[in-house]
Amino acid sequence: MALAATCAHGAGFQHGIAADPNGKPLEIGIWYPSQATPKSMTMGPTTMPVAFNGPIEGRALPLVVMSHGTGSSFLGHYDTAIALADAGYVVAAVTHTGDNYADQSRSVLIMDRPRQMRRVIDHMLSSWDSRATIDPDRIGMFGFSAGGFTTLASIGGLADFSRVGPMCGAHPADFACQLIAKAATAGTAPPDASPVQDDRIKAAVVAAPALGFAFSPDALKHVKIPVQLWRAEDDAMLPHPRYAEAVRLALPKIPDYHVVRKAGHFDFLAPCSAALANIAAVICKSGPGFDRVAFHQTFNAAVVDFFGKNLKRD
Repeated sequence: MALAATCAHGAGFQHGIAADPNGKPLEIGIWYPSQATPKSMTMGPTTMPVAFNGPIEGRALPLVVMSHGTGSSFLGHYDTAIALADAGYVVAAVTHTGDNYADQSRSVLIMDRPRQMRRVIDHMLSSWDSRATIDPDRIGMFGFSAGGFTTLASIGGLADFSRVGPMCGAHPADFACQLIAKAATAGTAPPDASPVQDDRIKAAVVAAPALGFAFSPDALKHVKIPVQLWRAEDDAMLPHPRYAEAVRLALPKIPDYHVVRKAGHFDFLAPCSAALANIAAVICKSGPGFDRVAFHQTFNAAVVDFFGKNLKRD
């Protein structure tokens, strides 16, 4: 990662919109390497050190796109995005239409998400002002929770939604099952399981994937790219072994697998500000003996290292 030595001065940041022919325009956050001096920037309850609209530094830069969990936004993993930008990546994170902090009307329609990620990649390669700095042959994807499912679908996973009913019959308290039951009560149609693989994605990081049980033993056989897979040991939202473990067993190639001791589901989110903790305590509270700030130093370094090894120039 020779580029990292020249681009570690600060992360540039832009707040943008990507067109989506099948829905509302997609809100995106874009981080990238810059020589500009970062300053504290506040967006809602989140404050991050970035150079807002700072000039981009570098050429032939790899791109990583990010998909957040249910009810979150493009800011959910801002610290990981900054770590990647500091290491020489362009990062584009989306706020998923119909499944975000302000609007969860389409949360159960999880197959909307891979199509939205395709639109984000299209935007970054064809419409973004600095698109000429991106190497289109080096694209990675990062996804957490519902974003983890989104990532698996985007890299070739074919979910079998007929597995949902029996699993939720046996485990109705699982978060996914409660969400699905609520949607069924409202008369929401089941998701479309058509293939949505995007061959432009060359490596993927998947953290605490939702609906892992929906991938049968051969449902991930088309995944040919390197995968880094993360599981929180004390994940009460997506309990072991029905989620990340099911994915690990179904992947045709052994993933770079990490089990985070004492971590809960939300510990993969960026450490919370005091303002966010005041309004969203559930996602900000870690279990006894777990230091989210310290974990994210290790987590972010591992993500950067994984993409560094698997998005190399030919």
